[in-house]
Amino acid sequence: MFQKLAVFDTAQAMAMHAGQRQAVIAQNVANADTPGYVSRDLPSFTEVYAPGEGNAFMQRATRSTHMHGDRSGGVDGIMIEDKTFASPDGNSVSLETEMLRATEAKRQHDRSLAIYKSAMNVLRSSLGRQ
Repeated sequence: MFQKLAVFDTAQAMAMHAGQRQAVIAQNVANADTPGYVSRDLPSFTEVYAPGEGNAFMQRATRSTHMHGDRSGGVDGIMIEDKTFASPDGNSVSLETEMLRATEAKRQHDRSLAIYKSAMNVLRSSLGRQ
């Protein structure tokens, strides 16, 4: 019954996605003054968490060391270039946009922790522990 609890896998995948997105955002901020640098972002978690067989969901593999998932490419393969804002030197990083993205990533990480804690409470209750 408790061999495969998908809610924990989903919460872990969501936290990992938030961490990867935060790393991309930090790279964008670090290159805010680099001429010609194009701002990057990751697709949303729902786009990265690919639907599998029979309406089940399966995480995409982003590295060759991942055991399961669609191996269609790494994080670099799914990264999106954002050219909506461009300064005269060709840099497309907007610090305001990066601040908003960082806030979204933090909220996603907090949401994944809340899902994990809630699932742990349900599991403890089902085992008769408080």
